[in-house]
Amino acid sequence: MSIERMNLTRRRFMSNFAFATGALATGVGSWVVRPDWANAAEGPIKVGIATDLTGPIAYAGNADANVAKMVIKEINAGGGLLGRPLELYIEDTASNESVAVGNVRKLIQRDKVDMVLGGITSSMRNAIKDPIVARGKTLYIYPQLYEGKECTPYLFCTGPTPAQQCDEFIPWLIKNGGKKFALPSANYVWPHTLNVYARKVIEDNGGEVVFEEYYPLDQVDFSSTVNRIISNKVDVVFNTVIPPGVGPFFKQLYEAGFLKNGGRLACVYYDENTLNINQANEIEGLASCLDYFKVLTKEDPFNAKIQAAYEKDFPGNFLFAAGSAATGTYRGLKLWEAAVKEAGKVDRDSVAAALDHAKIAEGPGGPAEMVPGKRHCKMKMYTAVAKGGNYEIVARSAGLVDPKEC
Repeated sequence: MSIERMNLTRRRFMSNFAFATGALATGVGSWVVRPDWANAAEGPIKVGIATDLTGPIAYAGNADANVAKMVIKEINAGGGLLGRPLELYIEDTASNESVAVGNVRKLIQRDKVDMVLGGITSSMRNAIKDPIVARGKTLYIYPQLYEGKECTPYLFCTGPTPAQQCDEFIPWLIKNGGKKFALPSANYVWPHTLNVYARKVIEDNGGEVVFEEYYPLDQVDFSSTVNRIISNKVDVVFNTVIPPGVGPFFKQLYEAGFLKNGGRLACVYYDENTLNINQANEIEGLASCLDYFKVLTKEDPFNAKIQAAYEKDFPGNFLFAAGSAATGTYRGLKLWEAAVKEAGKVDRDSVAAALDHAKIAEGPGGPAEMVPGKRHCKMKMYTAVAKGGNYEIVARSAGLVDPKEC
């Protein structure tokens, strides 16, 4: 997938999304998916999704919206929740925090949703959490892998944390890459905080951080960084540069001979969506650590079922993948469903109390459970390596990994 393809225009998004999902536009950046049945006595339970439908990471946001529609459709087909159908409200956060805040307010003030799920980047989560949780008095579920440290009441996280991604992954990288690490990074909260944790794990395992640098999110020329990596004989590039910069960065590293000389790329958000940013040979051997990879469908019937259902409903370039928060979106909605069933009501306090210890026996990558009192999720973790444009699993956790947060 090229950078140009990821920068969808709003017009193209509307035609693709509305056609694929039956979503009805209700204003600029707003869509609603209504159930095909109703409970006249109580009305629908309203679910809000706030995600990047346009902008540089629209490939991820569109997948998250698709997953939400798939899960809500499944719940409605099974009779809804508490005898009520679910109605899905979708707002475009547009990879732009100021746009996002206004659109998220629509979910709270105009649509009066019972829960909001969404946000991809940590800067986006930080921008929209106050309008949802503090001023909006609404439950918020954040589905993306992130840097940790988010302990806001009524905010639940269903993606991997630094402990889940680094504790087993970095020792594997040292064994299968080398001890000299570079930490090239986008300049926002996720890389800064993740790198603090990653550096400690690297050094505790006998590795060395040769350098750690931060760049503007829109930077695409990395020639000086590439020169430092090559001249310092770095073994592992532990990357947190994000689109649109990551494609040019990896291409420039490849052209400088980093991979040919035995270097190892590592990137903990890299999934099947992001594999397509570069030519396969430019990122051969790239290692990632996530809660799900599509190759798991070959060994797990439930993962195969989820993947097949998604691909049937949403064929095309917006893939069901972990680093894009699609798996965290699925997990978040199913944990919320379990909490609503236990609570027997949808008010924030009742659902939050049940969500605090909610579990699902099946989900992307395996079962998951919230850690009581911590508002974070235990899950299985997998290390995979890119080979010929696809992933191969090379290591996996023995069981559910603790997020070690809050």
